[in-house]
Amino acid sequence: MNELRAERLQVMVSPEELAALDDFRFKHRMPTRAAAVRELLKLGLAGVGIDGAVDGAAGVKSSDYGVFDRGPEGHTQGEDAPSDK
Repeated sequence: MNELRAERLQVMVSPEELAALDDFRFKHRMPTRAAAVRELLKLGLAGVGIDGAVDGAAGVKSSDYGVFDRGPEGHTQGEDAPSDK
């Protein structure tokens, strides 16, 4: 692959999402997490029939596109979650 990569993309993931990414990476013998993310992005876009630019959806937040359900408390689930007590 000899294309210019001029944009940096940072994304926060849960421990479960990171484990799933690493599992995919190692299963497919990919050299880096970035390579695995690019491959999954390519597969996902192809799966919905998009070959290039992604059509945006108005009113949809990035957090609506998590890999695993985060529950009603969002990213702060588990021991560090705020308590209603």
